[in-house]
Amino acid sequence: MATEVKKAPTAKKSLKAVEQKPRMSFAFERKNYMILLFGIFLIIIGYVLLAGGGTKDPNQFSYELFSTQRMVTAPIILMLGYITIAVAIMYKEKPKHQEQPPVS
Repeated sequence: MATEVKKAPTAKKSLKAVEQKPRMSFAFERKNYMILLFGIFLIIIGYVLLAGGGTKDPNQFSYELFSTQRMVTAPIILMLGYITIAVAIMYKEKPKHQEQPPVS
């Protein structure tokens, strides 16, 4: 009682069929990443400006806590950083069209 083992047919893909497959593209392009890095840089600068202002002695109050740098400048830079990151996420370049001469 010998049983025959049947092999499943194998599908061979031609090299042309593989080459015709559409290439995957990334969601972001180089310009998006550059804008994103600039936004992250702004946020880091904002938090560095926001840090500090305390005293080493906890019994002594320092008015440096309410300086213009910490109360105005740092929050503005932080908001600009977050807005820049939002722009980097939503930015998409316009497709380049060939210009046609105007019809006279």
